[in-house]
Amino acid sequence: MNRTHLSQLAVLATVAQCGSFRGAAKDLGIAPSAVSHAVSSLEARLGVRLLARSTRSVAPTEEGAQLLERLRPALSEIDLALESAVEARDRPAGNLRLTVPRTAAHLALTPRLGAFASAYPDIVLEIVIEDRFTDVVEGGFDAGVRLGESLQRDMIAVRIGPNLRGAVVGAPSYFATMPRPRHPHDLVGHRCIRFRFSSGILYRWEFEKDGEEIELAVQGPLILDEDHLIANAAADGAGLAFLFEDYVREALAT
Repeated sequence: MNRTHLSQLAVLATVAQCGSFRGAAKDLGIAPSAVSHAVSSLEARLGVRLLARSTRSVAPTEEGAQLLERLRPALSEIDLALESAVEARDRPAGNLRLTVPRTAAHLALTPRLGAFASAYPDIVLEIVIEDRFTDVVEGGFDAGVRLGESLQRDMIAVRIGPNLRGAVVGAPSYFATMPRPRHPHDLVGHRCIRFRFSSGILYRWEFEKDGEEIELAVQGPLILDEDHLIANAAADGAGLAFLFEDYVREALAT
């Protein structure tokens, strides 16, 4: 069956339901002449009269009624399928798989998970935490969350949060024996807790003020690969840490 035949059958069913060509035309949003032509073409193809026409009404013939009776379940299934498609458009559903680095997961996603679950109850969200660079497409992911400097040039990106500020932090026990740094260059001689990326590269601490940018390869006896561990180590007095302000905001407030 081609699309023309299916369209003609749908027109026939609508005419039978409305009881007139004009009513069917209004319901379908097409001209009455198009309705009449569709029914006439179907009757000519089948070689049987399907509708009995009078000046006042239109009703199925015996053959037409039999055909419509057999068609009704199929047409109902088509209507249900179309309704489901519309609902799927209006209410997102399915699986959503994201690749996210630890820091972005903590700062950008964790505060939003509750609201997301409430807004999209039909979506199954899977978050894979990976600090190494992962190709979104090759990894089978639908999207990824990245810090701005980690974006590739050909990535299509949408900002989901404000700019992040870093802060050098240390515990009172550390500053009991070491001076407080006032400038990035004052970090020389301090025990700094360093971060190593999964690529093997050590993070260089970045500073910017009034257009001046400074990157420092700090030194220290402790190297970790997870912000939570770094924060705990700094809180225990192991050294200075460079962390996003949002990550240590509560600790700084106390």
